[in-house]
Amino acid sequence: MNEKSALVTGADGGLGIHVTKALLDAGFLVAGLAPKIKQSDFDSPRFTALPATLDTLEAAKRCADAVITKFGKIDTLAHLVGGFAGGSTVAETDDTTFRRMFEMNVDSAFHIVRAVLPHMRNAGAGRIIAIGSRAAESPGAGVGAYSASKAALVSLIRTVALENKDSGITANVVLPGTIDTPANRKAMPGADTSQWVQPSAIASLIVWLASDSAKDVTGAEIPVYGRGL
Repeated sequence: MNEKSALVTGADGGLGIHVTKALLDAGFLVAGLAPKIKQSDFDSPRFTALPATLDTLEAAKRCADAVITKFGKIDTLAHLVGGFAGGSTVAETDDTTFRRMFEMNVDSAFHIVRAVLPHMRNAGAGRIIAIGSRAAESPGAGVGAYSASKAALVSLIRTVALENKDSGITANVVLPGTIDTPANRKAMPGADTSQWVQPSAIASLIVWLASDSAKDVTGAEIPVYGRGL
């Protein structure tokens, strides 16, 4: 019970792998959530695989309860689940794409935050860290649905920070530029990857935000743009 615990959503993704490893290396007990995650994905006795989705509040509550049963507490929520769609103007964007962006980038956060907050409030402490996007602050042409959903995520997390500022709970959003992941390299084969953000840098920031040193940082939108500034 003296060890810090973390729930990482999207733990087997291009960023999630780095965040999960960084938290494990920092001594955290980590529950990694993803639909197809396996115990063998991370070679650590402090890791617990949590195969699940966050489609509903009920599903999120089951996940939070499983972590509480396993670790006794949830000190940190690192919410990395999200998705991207682009290539269409707002006028050309269909309803399905728009709704999917909000389901992936906002609804998932809404569900898991509501599931973990009661446990954190009972404990009188907690760290909530969400991955947004530079597009939330600087939207570009052709990514209207994505940008809108990430802007909504920022608003949601900042509201959580305000509502829990006297409960020992912090809530912050990291706004990265393009992250150097295998998926992004495959999607943009001709891009200048030297301008991209390294996932290890974001992982290190998340570890710090989860630490006692970051207790006075809350409601922040933290840009991580790398050389692409």
